[in-house]
Amino acid sequence: MSSIFSKIIAGELPSYKIAENDLFFAFLDLFPLVPGHVLAVPKQEIDNIFDVDASTLAAFFAFVTPIAKAIEQTMPCRRCGISVIGLEVPHAHMHLVPINSADDLNFTRPKLQVKNEEMVAIQQRIIAALPA
Repeated sequence: MSSIFSKIIAGELPSYKIAENDLFFAFLDLFPLVPGHVLAVPKQEIDNIFDVDASTLAAFFAFVTPIAKAIEQTMPCRRCGISVIGLEVPHAHMHLVPINSADDLNFTRPKLQVKNEEMVAIQQRIIAALPA
């Protein structure tokens, strides 16, 4: 059975796509900790990030690095934090979160509901800050 992330990658579910290549897909989290919270996933459906082979994991970090830098340039934050939890969806993924304190990565906090217009504006700002 396909994960919700596989359905997003396949275009079966809508998303606010940030970036994509042959191996990975990144999109805004629909229920972010803070505005600008991005999820990055391998296209291959692997449950545990520690089951991703070393070369793919290195490519994964190379994929998310410019996204993290774009988040730092476009969102009000001191830096982009990263978290790998993987409990809610059985598909390896990284959370890229604009942070001003460690508490901004507290996943027990209530998630935000961001209006479509703001999500589109955030998506456009982050995409515009990515290298060509």
